[in-house]
Amino acid sequence: MILVKIHEDRGREVIAVCDSDLIGKEFNEGKLHIEITENFFKGKEMQKDILIKMLKSCSNLNIVGKESIKLALEAKVIEKESVIKIKGIPISMVVAL
Repeated sequence: MILVKIHEDRGREVIAVCDSDLIGKEFNEGKLHIEITENFFKGKEMQKDILIKMLKSCSNLNIVGKESIKLALEAKVIEKESVIKIKGIPISMVVAL
């Protein structure tokens, strides 16, 4: 299951997308670290077509997990080259400057 949480920061939206089984976990590999906190990532389950529209309309995304990354790649909101892995967990961020 994919969870989605929308954050507002200084008038800008940040969408956090995460595989539900990763909530509450922490991953370290070398200098890389990610903590999948409930506060940031635990949101609602959403229909895939609605989620894809949201992802395409937002320019600030945090995407974590195999299912979430697969959906983002299929929707063409990220490219394969933008995905890193920490302990085998795929992660991608999109940030508008």
